[in-house]
Amino acid sequence: MFASIREQLDTIFREDPAATSVLEIVLCYPGFHAILFHRLAHRLYQARVPILPRFLSQISRFLTGIEIHPGATIGRRFFIDHGMGVVIGATAEIGDDVLLYQGVTLGGTGNEQGKRHPTLGNHVVVGTGAKVLGSIRIGNNVKIGAGSVVVHAVPDHSTVVGIPGRVVKSRAAQGMLEHGMLPDPEAQEMNELKLRVEHLEAQLRKLLEPPPAV
Repeated sequence: MFASIREQLDTIFREDPAATSVLEIVLCYPGFHAILFHRLAHRLYQARVPILPRFLSQISRFLTGIEIHPGATIGRRFFIDHGMGVVIGATAEIGDDVLLYQGVTLGGTGNEQGKRHPTLGNHVVVGTGAKVLGSIRIGNNVKIGAGSVVVHAVPDHSTVVGIPGRVVKSRAAQGMLEHGMLPDPEAQEMNELKLRVEHLEAQLRKLLEPPPAV
């Protein structure tokens, strides 16, 4: 248990440059608190203890603003940055070295039974406010831009943005999710459409020009 807490502290120091001390993390990081609550609730859930796992998850939600169902499976070195509004569903599966920002939802798409929440691979980064919905797989080394809504599977080493989420980069670079450097597929399509219209207008003007005088 203490080794797991130490690893979690090291993860926060690595991922958050604002972290200055262990005491600050222990007292002031809701993501740290939510993960500790979940580790305990998940063990009780696996042991089929009634009521208590959900009760612990609701206490965690009240204290941290982060809701993680005790049935969710979460790997090592998981970090929730800030965290307010994060929701993780019961059948969600999260790999190792995953980073979520505030407002992220790993949710379902309806009242389906069985596996209904997403599976995230290793080294995944999900930006602020992004929604990943349904029983889909998000591959390893994937980055999901802020505000995206992802409803289809994403291959390894990809960057996804937009509503619905679309892959805009393959072989995504390691490291932080640089939102200022992400491409905008909608703006690109609008620009291409504008250029096409200008080209057609130029052709039409040529067709409408009066013939040269003889």
